[in-house]
Amino acid sequence: MEQLIRGTAAYKIFCGDRRADRLSHAYMLYFADARNLRAALKIFALQFFGAQPDDRNGRLILSEGLSDLKVYPRPDNKLTAEAAAAIVEDAALKPLEYDKKLYIISDFQTASPIFQNKLLKVLEEPPAGVHFLLGTTSLAPVLDTVVSRVKLLEVPLFTPAEIFGVLEREGKNPLNQSVAEACGGVLGTAKDMLGGGWYKEVTCAAQEICAADSVAKATAAAFRYGDFKHKSELLSEMQRIYFSEVKNYANSAGYRGKITKGAAIYAVESINGAFADLKFNANFSSLLYDFLLRVVQNNK
Repeated sequence: MEQLIRGTAAYKIFCGDRRADRLSHAYMLYFADARNLRAALKIFALQFFGAQPDDRNGRLILSEGLSDLKVYPRPDNKLTAEAAAAIVEDAALKPLEYDKKLYIISDFQTASPIFQNKLLKVLEEPPAGVHFLLGTTSLAPVLDTVVSRVKLLEVPLFTPAEIFGVLEREGKNPLNQSVAEACGGVLGTAKDMLGGGWYKEVTCAAQEICAADSVAKATAAAFRYGDFKHKSELLSEMQRIYFSEVKNYANSAGYRGKITKGAAIYAVESINGAFADLKFNANFSSLLYDFLLRVVQNNK
């Protein structure tokens, strides 16, 4: 992941600020990857202190043991009003090793309005040498008064090729390509999909369902997967498969798939309706049957 983060505009802006000696007193990293948010913030911390991952201070930063780096929330703790008060109190103390201190606050999207309000003054006018790096997976829960006091750094969703490259470097897996395409540009989601074992089950089910090209096969598939555990994930993978067919037709004039171009387009669009029906507790077996029946009819 470090390679991906270092290639982002957000990281380059932060590095430019440090090189020019114009670091803002507070930054907010907007990064949709909940699994990797804390680790991403520490990659920025390495740059803040001018450390490398394999030197003494770099190792302390990554292990959250550097004296002039404070990382919140603490293990098994939350961003409470008491935690905010402790941060404000600690910020008044002088650095121990450097001439500056960095406070990382991860998972800021979970912070209550009370926590956020208690930090407003120190975010706007921190003590000399004190800097803040806030991390959030969503801007919606962040107060406007906080956003106005920070420099926003946004890490965009990664491309399937970027995700695939990371997965391949960490271990070859026949599912890496499909996971990279299905994870929505979030590396943590991709790793969750591979690690839980459930994604292989989803892909096998989606492939069987999308291969149903007759009423008999549609009926059998709908009956077999009517009680499938990962329903929304299954619909997403089906949509990805149908969309791949649409792309194949668009990229090759002579392409002839197992499903016609019109039926593939219809399937991609119809799954959006299936998501809505599922949200309102539609019977999943009936939902699959109706959907597949219409796809088969369109395919003919």
